[in-house]
Amino acid sequence: MTRYKHPAKKARLISAKSQTRWAPMFAIIKKFGKGKRVHPSQMSMKRSWRKNSLKV
Repeated sequence: MTRYKHPAKKARLISAKSQTRWAPMFAIIKKFGKGKRVHPSQMSMKRSWRKNSLKV
């Protein structure tokens, strides 16, 4: 990767970085209900730098 990143490409990389986190708990409760015990990874789009290449 270059030292200088174009601001638009940097913004796309930052937004792609947020795809590697689990979904927030309030979103899990809203989708599945309060009594359902579900892991946050059920609703997340997990992306790994090893498996997927970004087209940004």
